[in-house]
Amino acid sequence: MIQPRYTSSIKESSKPSNFCPGCGHSIILKELGKLISEMGIEKKAIFAIDIGCSLLSWDFYDVDTLQTHHGRTTASAVGMKMGKKDAIVIAYMGDGGGYSIGLQNLIHACYRNDNISVILVNNTMFSMTGGQMAPTTMSHEVTDSTPEGAFTHDKPFMGPEILKSVAHEGAYLARCAVSSPPQVYQYMKNALDNQINGRGFSFVEVLSYCPTNWKTDAKKTCDFLDNMKKEFPLGEIKK
Repeated sequence: MIQPRYTSSIKESSKPSNFCPGCGHSIILKELGKLISEMGIEKKAIFAIDIGCSLLSWDFYDVDTLQTHHGRTTASAVGMKMGKKDAIVIAYMGDGGGYSIGLQNLIHACYRNDNISVILVNNTMFSMTGGQMAPTTMSHEVTDSTPEGAFTHDKPFMGPEILKSVAHEGAYLARCAVSSPPQVYQYMKNALDNQINGRGFSFVEVLSYCPTNWKTDAKKTCDFLDNMKKEFPLGEIKK
């Protein structure tokens, strides 16, 4: 695993997590760090991060990092790739930044088949601001802004499936969950390989824990994620 800036050896203690206890971001970022090191792309990688919980990873890796305004991470990542074509550009965001304010940028990057890799963390709500309803909030789900339960469509916003409708033949779209770190690792590797081989846009949605805003203990947190898997099918949606 690539070590944070403040350590020089894998035997030394790593930089502590900035995330809430039980948060799934740490699992995803650990797997991404392993990938960056094992693929040997430290000097080429550009890590673009959105405002929100994603922002807390700004100094986890010793790679060039780009912090963006909320919802503008995809557009900024595309700009970086246009200006530096040999870079491996990774856009990292939450479901709010990708599917709400950032949806226009995300859809058009997919439609243009921009050669970047997007990792989107789905925990069904806006977590940094307290746990409000988001596009991915499930029907009847209780959030801070829907205390009596959210009344949405039969299905929450299905990101990879919607992107598939405009995706180029070279695009890669997948969904996995933090309950299976090897799958998270493999799908993110596939996304980076897709970019390195010049096939175009790649996108991985990762279903993630948020016990703080779900207000769940360890068992109920795992149960919540199991329910998410029923709503958001796992797998490679487009190879």
